[in-house]
Amino acid sequence: MVASKFIDTADKSPSILHLETAELKAVIDTFPYFQSARALYLRGLKDQDSFKYNNELKVTAAYTTDRTVLFDFITSKKFTTQKEEIHYPTVEIISEEKPAEIAIKKAEKEAPSISTSLVKAEEHLKIGKPISFTNSENYSFNQWLQLSAKKPIIRKKVSKEESTEKVGIIEKFIQNNPKIAPLSKDKSVSISVAKNKQDSSLMTETLAKVYLEQKKYENAIQAYRILSLKYPEKSGFFADQIKRIQILQKNKS
Repeated sequence: MVASKFIDTADKSPSILHLETAELKAVIDTFPYFQSARALYLRGLKDQDSFKYNNELKVTAAYTTDRTVLFDFITSKKFTTQKEEIHYPTVEIISEEKPAEIAIKKAEKEAPSISTSLVKAEEHLKIGKPISFTNSENYSFNQWLQLSAKKPIIRKKVSKEESTEKVGIIEKFIQNNPKIAPLSKDKSVSISVAKNKQDSSLMTETLAKVYLEQKKYENAIQAYRILSLKYPEKSGFFADQIKRIQILQKNKS
């Protein structure tokens, strides 16, 4: 991609086409730290409704110096505006199949199967479709990037005196050979585990979608339950979403 075309794509193009997206991919393969090219490539994937978008968003975040700039970019009007859909006239296709073949296909469609229900659940839940964030969903965006947001461990340098002291403690422990008294078999011990609670004020449909894409099915179900309480007028839709997630849980565990 020549410089003039790159500038034109960045400034003037209402949407980025397949060819331009492929050219941008070649650019970032050659120059992986070219952040502007990565941002445009990300926009191209969004315009194409590509399944690669969600993962590429994490990769772009990893290469981005300031993620707040990236967040502002993906929530901007220019980025989120979808290109106009072209509606083609429908053409009626006359089937030349025999009555017996038609009957078999009809029976296959009417007979529900596990694979069919799984595919339908994924289609309705829009698994793999680009996640659209709004400018008020910084928390959801950070949750999506949580794996790539880990900071490196900075280890403290240990002086010779501290090292000698630690070695002495370990040797003393070995010499004393302490033992832990076993518990009696009839004694029961209960350990309380803190339950992971989700803040209802931060819950959005986008966050539920993030949990779903990360295959955190329990979190996604809990998210839709919270949303159904927040928005009772959509409780039927959220209930259907929960049922579809449960289908995924059952068949992908």
